[in-house]
Amino acid sequence: MHSFIFRRLGVMALTMFSLTLIVFYMVNLEPNLKKLALNQTNNRASAVDIENWLKANGYREPFFKRYAEWVGVWPKDPSLDSNTGKPMLKFGFCSGPETRQFSGVLQGDFGCSTEFRTAVSAKIVPALAATSKLMFWALATIVPVSLLMGILAGMREGTPTDRTLSVLSIVTTATPEYVSGVIFTVIFASWLGLLNGSAASATGQGLTFYNFALPVMTMAIADIGYIARMTRASMVEVMTQQYIRTARLKGLSFPRVVIKHALRNALITPFTIIMLQFPWLLTGVVVVETMFRYQGFGFILNDAAANNDIDLLLGCSLVSVVVVLLTQLISDIGYVYLNPRIRVQ
Repeated sequence: MHSFIFRRLGVMALTMFSLTLIVFYMVNLEPNLKKLALNQTNNRASAVDIENWLKANGYREPFFKRYAEWVGVWPKDPSLDSNTGKPMLKFGFCSGPETRQFSGVLQGDFGCSTEFRTAVSAKIVPALAATSKLMFWALATIVPVSLLMGILAGMREGTPTDRTLSVLSIVTTATPEYVSGVIFTVIFASWLGLLNGSAASATGQGLTFYNFALPVMTMAIADIGYIARMTRASMVEVMTQQYIRTARLKGLSFPRVVIKHALRNALITPFTIIMLQFPWLLTGVVVVETMFRYQGFGFILNDAAANNDIDLLLGCSLVSVVVVLLTQLISDIGYVYLNPRIRVQ
């Protein structure tokens, strides 16, 4: 197991390097840099002014040098005022290093947000905390409901219960977040008046069921159907195995056969699917948080993309990559523990 984990960590490090390099290249394409320069000069700069701004802020330095500085494996040059010799304020709000020093992602420095006028870490950390609450309650809804639906449908294959739950799962899976969010808002906020259609206040101290339920429901609804279908398929396959028939022939009750013999093997696939939903939830968070004005990770990612906030985009991309790779590692380790055949191999 230790060698397996070390191998996976090596693959994760290589994958992270490759993906961050690609993202760094994409966000630093020439049109993006010019758009950033225009935004920072109130859209009034000439071509010469744009070029001077990009040079003054280091965007014309060699690509790999800038990437190495962002990672923190190459020391940054001090940003000194040509007249006073004192450190300059990058973009007018983030201080440059006073001396040549290592200052990048590895040192906890994610750069400066040009849109929010603060350090990137100062925006990402509270945004992740807000999104973690949303994802926690979404998963707390998704996991028990989807597993229960899938197990009930798989236990009673071909019955009206199975067909009803299967149709419901397909309908919810086929409904994207921006559609279900609008439907829920119309029904529960406009018609019934039971819930608040905006979750903006939920990011602070006013987190209540009234303003938090709609975002959670919108995120959960599609995942519930997908995981329920996977659980049903796994349960149906397990229930046809020889050892299940043997247990029934020995006189064991149907609930005991399901709980003691079928359930553990049937949950191997759903466990993997649930762990892999974290990346999907991060994607869904962008739509849901923007729709309900919930100021979490997806909200600031959308704002960063809309305003070409390069450092913030890079920070959000790095967080997304880390979440995807870590959940895949946890999924693989859990799969090994749940499946004895993998452990033997």
